[in-house]
This record gives sequence, structure tokens and C-alpha cells, in this order.
Amino acid sequence: MKIYKENNVLEEALNRFRMLYDEFDKVVVSFSGGKDSTVVLNLALQVAKERGIKKVPVVFIDQECEWQSTIDYMKTVMYRDDIEPYWYQIPMVITNNASTTSRYHYCWDEKDKENWIHPKDPIAITENKYGTDRFHDLFSKIAKIDFPENTIYVAGVRTEEAPKRFVALTGGVTYKYITWGKYLDKKRRQYTFYPIYDWSYTDVWKYIQSNNIKYNTVYNEMYRLGVKLNEMRVSNLHHETAIQSLLIVQEIEPKTWNKVANKIEGANTIKHIESSSFKCPKELPYMFETWKDYATHLKNNLIPDETHKEQLNKKIEKNSFLNEQKEFWKVIINTILSSDFDFTKLQNYLMSGSVDTLRRFVFNPNGEDKTKRIWLRNMLKSTKYLTSEQKNILIQYFQNEKPKN
Repeated sequence: MKIYKENNVLEEALNRFRMLYDEFDKVVVSFSGGKDSTVVLNLALQVAKERGIKKVPVVFIDQECEWQSTIDYMKTVMYRDDIEPYWYQIPMVITNNASTTSRYHYCWDEKDKENWIHPKDPIAITENKYGTDRFHDLFSKIAKIDFPENTIYVAGVRTEEAPKRFVALTGGVTYKYITWGKYLDKKRRQYTFYPIYDWSYTDVWKYIQSNNIKYNTVYNEMYRLGVKLNEMRVSNLHHETAIQSLLIVQEIEPKTWNKVANKIEGANTIKHIESSSFKCPKELPYMFETWKDYATHLKNNLIPDETHKEQLNKKIEKNSFLNEQKEFWKVIINTILSSDFDFTKLQNYLMSGSVDTLRRFVFNPNGEDKTKRIWLRNMLKSTKYLTSEQKNILIQYFQNEKPKN
């Protein structure tokens, strides 16, 4: 539930930044070149200027398979006089969601230098001295080695984009009263905070346009091609949330496409099939009786890696209370068709309000257990998966609930 104050989201975000600058010695912007991190960067620059801070540290972990527009934009940011650049172009391993057989892509491999998607920048940090080659682990390792204690990242994550994020950034306190963050290293007082977590994509674009802020021009091309504003994603081109970008790279950036098709296994195949091939069809294919049957067929025939198949089977078994919900099986189908074996789509679904309500109802019948799967009043807002009888039980439960003193 959002609680609105008299302040608008911009005023709230600026207050959060001011508090963070007061609490911590160093504020570092985690930058991707996307619209959200562009907003975060400019808010940080505004508050830093208020405090007489001449340079704002900016971290960009370059995953190599990036839009050229992102790299061009990154140069305009990293070479500014008011920016302290930390542009990482180091060997790392990231998930390749363009292929079901080649699960990982090895970025900045010196043995494959002639096929790099774009060259290394002169100011880039190129040595991996951080003890890991996994993208998501690098942020905490970099903070520990390259930055002092009492340092934080600020990043452009918004809860509007996924139920998982909403739960994570509103459900528990990270620092003092702040929920919109996570620990990196509590002993070293290193955190990541998300000061625009409650912004809508419309807030983001209004701020950019109202303040005449330069942004990644790939958004203009996406808009020209009819991509919906709330579906525009800027990340590496084979990430699970941006894989459909591969369908439009050739038209927007032909040179980038040629390099991607040559290097990223599965990219060329994706380009030549229907965009709907990555999504669950609207209508159940006629040869299957149920969505569960269709999902089971795909699981048994389209997942070559037995480890991934086993992982998916365990998740299906663990969430068997959803077996009668066709939306559950549609998410499984989407997971398989997009090779999302990090299970991002499935996790977002499992953390949605309707699933949480059913889960609490099934595992805590009548709400009798007051320690686990406690019945919460916000369950009344997410009853899509409950029968009429179950809804009545839920309503009666809260009508009979004793008021708190």
C-alpha cells in the first residue's frame, strides 16, 4: 500500500538524497545508461552541488554486449568535469538468455578480443582484481576494494517494475528507518539505496523532459518503432528482461547487430523468429488440453540442461498449491520460452499479492497460526485466486478480528 504525503516524488527523492549525504561519507551512483539511473545521477549531482562536492563518483559495469547508444551516452557522462569515473570493462560471466544451449557469455575475453562488441575505453578499469567474475557479485566486491568504509551506492531501481522489488523495498528495514535499500557489507557500513523506488515511469520521463536532461538516444529509436514506454529496457542485449531488444537492434544499430550476431549464440536465431515466440501464446495450442500439459511438454522437450530442468521441477513442486491456476503455468511457459533460468519472471509472479494471499490461505487454514503465514488485512485486496467460499471466510475473519488497543 502506498502512503502519499504532501510532498511529490521529486521532493521526497531529494530529501532522501540529502539524508544519505548527511549519513555517509561517500555516495556513488550505480549507472547503467538507462532512464532511471539518469534521474538518480542528476538528483545526486544536484544535492552534491548544494553541499559543495565537486565530483560525484559514477560506477558503470560494462557487460560488453551493450547498445552503442549506451556507450556513446556513457562517454558524455564519464568525461564530465563533475564526474569521478569508474568504468569497469573487466572479464566477467553473465547469463545468455538468447540461447538454451550456451548458458553463459564471457565478457571481455582477451582470447576473443577481435570479436568484442565495442572496444575498451581509455579511462576504463580493465583488470579484474575482485575475486569474482559474476556480474551481480561484483558490486559488493568493488565497494570493498575500491571504496572506503561508510560508502553507499545509489541506483535507479523502481518497485513499479516488479512485485518482487516492491516486497523487497517496502517489507523490512535496511538502515535506521529506511526500507528502500539492501546490505552490501554491514560492518563496513556499505549499502545500496534506491531513492526513486516509488517513482512511476511517467515521473521519470517528466523529470527528464522538464529539466532538459540529456538521455540515452536509443529510447527515441524504441519509441519510433512502437515500443511501449513502460516496456523500454536498456541493459545488455541478451538479458532476460531485454531479450526482445534483439528483434530491433538490426534496424536501430546495424553495426552493433552484426557484432552481436557473430558473437552471441542464439541471437541470430531470435532475430528470425516471431517476437511472440518468447511469450506464452494467448490461446492454448489445440493439441493440448490444459496449460499445464503445454508447459510440461515444453519443459520436457525444450530444456537441454538437466540441471535447469531439475531446478524448474523443484520450483513447480514447491508451489504445487498453484497447480489449478492457469496463470502459474503461463509463467512457467514464459520462463522456458525466454530461457529465464535465473527464474526472474517466476519469482516476480510468486511474490505477487494474489499468490501470497492463496499461499497464506492454503498453508494457514482459517488464519489460526499466529506465527507463520499470518493472515494480513491487505489479503482482502488480492483475492483473485480464492473461491467465493474462501473469500467469505477471509472477510468474516477480519470482521471478527479484535481491534488493537
